[in-house]
Amino acid sequence: MQVTLTALRVLNVFLEEPTAHRYGLEIMKATGLQSGTLYPLLARFERAGWLASSKEQIDVKAEGRPARRYYFLTAEGTREARLARAEISAQLQPATGFMPGKLLPGGQY
Repeated sequence: MQVTLTALRVLNVFLEEPTAHRYGLEIMKATGLQSGTLYPLLARFERAGWLASSKEQIDVKAEGRPARRYYFLTAEGTREARLARAEISAQLQPATGFMPGKLLPGGQY
């Protein structure tokens, strides 16, 4: 699967702590992406087997909020995300000094 720089921003959030389960708003805040960009990427990664998800089991009335969908890296996803980050880094770093995985202030690359 081809990984864009935008997709890499999402993968980097998961690679910070590969066993963590993260929900959409948390990922949006970490990446600065809007839902219309984020959720199609999450769905694409899930179809590819890089991410899996599960819906939170809560009492919605007691919690006072909707249940969250949590996403997490699969073993394949961890491996592939690391490879994609290394490939992009190798392509961009010599020419630009770009280091994918290092966000600039404001969550931008």
